[in-house]
Parts: sequence; C-alpha cells; structure tokens
Amino acid sequence: MTSSTTPRTFSHIGLSVPDLDAAVAFYRDVMGFYVIMEPTEIAQDDSDIGVMCDDVFGPGWGRFRIAHLSTADRIGFELFEFPKNHTPENNLPYRQVGLFHFAIQDPDLEGLLAKILAAGGKQRMPVREYFPGQKPYRMVYVEDPFGIVFELYSHSYELTYSAGAYN
Repeated sequence: MTSSTTPRTFSHIGLSVPDLDAAVAFYRDVMGFYVIMEPTEIAQDDSDIGVMCDDVFGPGWGRFRIAHLSTADRIGFELFEFPKNHTPENNLPYRQVGLFHFAIQDPDLEGLLAKILAAGGKQRMPVREYFPGQKPYRMVYVEDPFGIVFELYSHSYELTYSAGAYN
C-alpha cells in the first residue's frame, strides 16, 4: 500500500525590513497587498505574544515592530522591524541554505516592474520569456526598496512549469 501526502496550503512569509512604515506603504501601494494589521510594537514581557517570542528569538530580544498584510490570494506577509537591524552584504545568498527569494504573479508584469522601479526598487535582470514566440510566460528578478529580492511571474507557477519550462 502506498501512502500519499496531501499538499498543504501556504500561509505566510515573514520579512525583516529596515523601516516598517515605508515597507507597509510599498507593499500596500505598489504591490497592492491588503493591510490586515497596522504596525504594532511588541515588547518582551509575560504576555502570550511576549512568551511566544521568547520561544522563537531566545532571551533578550527586547522589542520589535510588526505589521500583517495579505495578497489577493490570501497569502500573508508579516513584516518585522527589529532594532539594530542591518542589511546583509549579499542580498541574494543563493548558496546559503534557507530562503533566498519568493515570487509574485501579475499578468501585467512590465507594469508592476515599472511601479517597483518608480518606488525605488531595482531590476536584477532583463524580463525573460520561458517559451519565446510560443507562450507569453515571462519572469524577472527584482528588489524592493529595502534590498529584498523577489521574482515577478506573468503566469501561474503551475502553468509555467507544467509545460516543461527548461526544455
């Protein structure tokens, strides 16, 4: 008998940003995300959230600010601003184990790219087609104004890769 695991749904991603208010504005106004919890300060104390943060961050974390946003398809974006945060020297640590990018889908990839650039973001590569002249699937790597790297896709992940994008 073969056991099969049902795929899970994706809930949220947490990003550490240098300026929470500016990041909320970018992800709300440029990316179109919904703000579901305005920026809030969390302090190390005996509250439920304080104790939970002790479990996650260990002793001495002190305080941080957090906001919660959501994409149109209900994926959460948790934005954190920690005191004494710093930008890494390499903002695309692709050889480091762990997260190095996420992807956002928009059929008007070039329009969203223009908004990102106008808001202070960066384009890391030219817009590329997966099937030039055959299918309109496009992608590009970008950075938000804070140096967080992500991808833009014109079509769904399933459509893009089910067609054998690397052939």
